[in-house]
Formats: sequence, structure tokens, C-alpha cells
Amino acid sequence: MYKGNSAWVARKTSDPRVLLGQRIRELRARNGITQEELAERCDMFRTYLSRIESGRANPTLTALHGLADGLQVSVPELLSPPEEDMKPVRVKSARPISRGRVRA
Repeated sequence: MYKGNSAWVARKTSDPRVLLGQRIRELRARNGITQEELAERCDMFRTYLSRIESGRANPTLTALHGLADGLQVSVPELLSPPEEDMKPVRVKSARPISRGRVRA
């Protein structure tokens, strides 16, 4: 994806990392949860989840299972192609925005 003057524009791709990221974002939006909430459910850093959703990270099999559990879907469902055209998704949360945290 690239940012134009004022709107995010989705580009068609066959990169599996980008398609996985789009699918995760789609499922997360469908569940109405933020990246922070999903990262907490999956016991991962929000910044890593952000990198996965943007197609800049290549998650491990363990991470894929954690994401599937956090989204309450099967791994095959998680790996299926995105259903919607990719559009920016903003999910509002009552919790304050986190800038990341360190897990002990």
C-alpha cells in the first residue's frame, strides 16, 4: 500500500505476506478489536502485529497459530485470501493508545 495525497490506496499483489496481513486486518476489523487487543490475546508485541498486517514481517508457524486463536478462526481460514478489497480500517477503542510495551 502507498499513501497518496490524502487517502490510502490498496495495490493488487500476490505477495503472500501482504495477503496474509490483509486477511488478518480484515478478520480483526470483523471482530471489532484493535491491534493492541489482538496483540495482547496473541501474547505478541503490537509493533510486530503491525509489521505482519503491513506485509513487512514473515510470521512463524507458532505466531500463525497464536493469531488464529486470537481471532477465533482456524489456521486454514486465517491463510485463505482476503475477502474484501483492502481499505484502511480504523477501530476505535476506549483504552488509551499504547506506543508499545516490553513483555517480561
